[in-house]
Amino acid sequence: MIKRTDCFKQLDALIDKPQVKILTGIRRCGKSSILLLLKAELIKKGITTEQIIHINLESFTFSELLTAPKLYQYVAEKIKDKKIYLLLDEIQEVEHWEKAINSFLVDFDVDIYLTGSNSHLLSSELATYLTGRYVEIPIYTLSFAEYLQFKTVYSKDKKQDNKSEFLSYLRLGGFPVIHTANYAAETAYKVIYDIYSSAILRDTVQRYKIRDIELLERVIKYVFDNIGNTFSGKNIADYFKSQQRKVDINTIYNYLHALAGAFILYQTARYDIKGKEILKTQEKFFLSDIGLLYATMGFKDRNISGILENIVFLELKHRKYNVFVGKFGDKEIDFVAEKHGKKIYVQVAYKIDSEATVQREFSTLLNIKDQYPKYVVTMDDFWKESVEGVKHLHIADFLLDENY
Repeated sequence: MIKRTDCFKQLDALIDKPQVKILTGIRRCGKSSILLLLKAELIKKGITTEQIIHINLESFTFSELLTAPKLYQYVAEKIKDKKIYLLLDEIQEVEHWEKAINSFLVDFDVDIYLTGSNSHLLSSELATYLTGRYVEIPIYTLSFAEYLQFKTVYSKDKKQDNKSEFLSYLRLGGFPVIHTANYAAETAYKVIYDIYSSAILRDTVQRYKIRDIELLERVIKYVFDNIGNTFSGKNIADYFKSQQRKVDINTIYNYLHALAGAFILYQTARYDIKGKEILKTQEKFFLSDIGLLYATMGFKDRNISGILENIVFLELKHRKYNVFVGKFGDKEIDFVAEKHGKKIYVQVAYKIDSEATVQREFSTLLNIKDQYPKYVVTMDDFWKESVEGVKHLHIADFLLDENY
């Protein structure tokens, strides 16, 4: 089992800290594996196995623990005099779980680690019980660098140059389970579709009590078809209206909210660079893994620029940037990313194949008169000249660059 360095480093630094540690992300992104690695690390540090209680709440073994009182009773009976390390996988399966967690903190000497596949774990209920006493650790599917690490360990195929490997990453996405076996693309997409179906059924339809599944699927198709484009719930409602179907705009927003809650989508607001304010309209939505697109709609390269944007977006999230879509006058910057008071600007394009493309991708960045790094990221193999300080990188090089 590979230790995903960035994820694990953050978690390791929080061992024995008083906050509840909550790992969140789409199903099968690697949360459970990280908990297993944590368990091994605790034992390595001298913690006895009797001090570690590890429960996967999706396992039938623990199917009787899906209410707060039952979970509390089970754990309380196992706690002796020593400090306990409590690892609870898929905690959202437990009804009123936050009450049990709060009681553990009050009643016992315990260090708590949770995983969850729904972002609304961190909702008002949790805030009420655990205000200031939890830290969220977002877990994403594999970055390109992590994919290369997995490829080295698990694949029988000889590792190729980074640009060739990127084409494989582009086709398969980053779900860890895909890269621990030598799946052909067709089989990989079937595995990813099963993950998608579970996330839709359990973390979206059931959790949010959605009845019109056919409408939900049509909303998903609209979003998946518009990766890299700004749009609003009204745009979706207008599209359905053009198809002779009237849909309440609040229903659209509820569905988008539910899909984001299940980590199928990430919503990204626009940021006015001149006005230095976050705008409330025309967001972009990105997929939690590009493999979801291929698994549900087949491999399409007609929206290759949007697909590349999605991959860059996830890389920036991996690196813990706050990511926005930039607005500069009437022009768009694909990404304005902020971290620790610093910014980078990123434009993403498939190819720089004409003077018009050069003007479109570089000119807006050149008009931003600050000293923060600016990048144009493409799949060009040969033309990679920087223009007046704006760096032009192949996307594989950008994803592996450690300088931002």
